Amino acid sequence: MATKSGNATALTVLSPIKNGAIGEMSFADITRERCLRLPIHEKSPLARVPNTYLARLFVLDDVFYESLPGSDSVFNFSDITSFFSDAARKAALPKKDHLQSRYLVFSSNFYGDLDDYLAGMWEKWAYDAHGNQRDIRYIWEHCVAFDQVNDCNDFIGYIKKCQLDASLFFNGSTDDSLQEQLKALYLKQEFTKFVVAHQGKSAEEIQQDFKTFIDRVQPENMDGPSWLPGQSMP
Repeated sequence: MATKSGNATALTVLSPIKNGAIGEMSFADITRERCLRLPIHEKSPLARVPNTYLARLFVLDDVFYESLPGSDSVFNFSDITSFFSDAARKAALPKKDHLQSRYLVFSSNFYGDLDDYLAGMWEKWAYDAHGNQRDIRYIWEHCVAFDQVNDCNDFIGYIKKCQLDASLFFNGSTDDSLQEQLKALYLKQEFTKFVVAHQGKSAEEIQQDFKTFIDRVQPENMDGPSWLPGQSMP
């Protein structure tokens, strides 16, 4: 399956935003502002969603036409059209497509099953950083047909209707669970500090301190101490 790479799953969702406004502010701009105001790093609501490797939200205003068609070994399209007037050259260019609405885009890489992940989004994304009840409906509120989403099963079905295939998915992390990866990051940081702090010390002192170090970091304990989901570098 294109959306899977080992135990990792890619999720790309395009939810159409209603073509309307509240006062002078469009639904798309309201949605964009709400996304921009979400806290980041370990305070992000997505940091509470189990097994999220990475995720982002943004509003797609339109598709963009970047350049003229490419060249081949015989001729270049732009070279040929340079002999004609500007009007003739513009008329010869391929027609540009535009979106009929703006879209809320959600992109995520995560460990495990899609249904379990979406259920975790619905259940864990409940409050903002200040404890205010701003659940997932606050972000998707102005998307087409989201007013029909009333529970977890509705949410899972809605997201699947808006899902796109990730044809070229590349998992940029290991194939381990998020919990294992966070533990590995924590051990790497703590062991680096240990090595730096023990430069020039005797073998006996290092050995004794290393035993204390192992007791503190508990390498086999995945529940803690560990790196926090979404945590940034100190």
